[in-house]
Amino acid sequence: MRYFVTGEQQRLSLLNALILMFLGYIALLWVSNGMMYFHHMDLTPSSVIAYYLGSEEQFTTPRSYQGMLEVSHFHLFSMGMLAVTLTHLMLMTEFSNRLKIWLSGLTYISALADEAAGWLVRFAHPLFAYFKIAAFLMLELSLLALLIAVIVSLIRARSQLQQMDIDDMDDMDD
Repeated sequence: MRYFVTGEQQRLSLLNALILMFLGYIALLWVSNGMMYFHHMDLTPSSVIAYYLGSEEQFTTPRSYQGMLEVSHFHLFSMGMLAVTLTHLMLMTEFSNRLKIWLSGLTYISALADEAAGWLVRFAHPLFAYFKIAAFLMLELSLLALLIAVIVSLIRARSQLQQMDIDDMDDMDD
């Protein structure tokens, strides 16, 4: 009964709905991240090398230091905010601490690796293109795993909340 009197039920339901809407937005961000990657290159080392080092056949120039710095400046902040938000939400789930730590660490490492890989292809050696592809795939997979884990957890919590509402109503009828 306290649950209904204090309004906790409404607050939890609203919070759950807001987080689910946020996760829908992040799912669209995840899709657009993949689309942007595949707009510039594909999963072959030659396309990654051509994107960062330029291509005479495609009449493209190498990525400039300033251009890469501007992209990195924005990405480091935005990916950091995305990672901290999703991993924070993951901490609120019922999954094991081991999984939470593993998935959170993987997300941060893959986000940094994805950002560093472009620099390595451009300024260290073209063979880092393999690293770029692996880092991109790992980032996309870890973000997807975080999204799915939090969404599943929230849907479970929502159904448990609804079941509690039904049980409390049944108790009041008795």
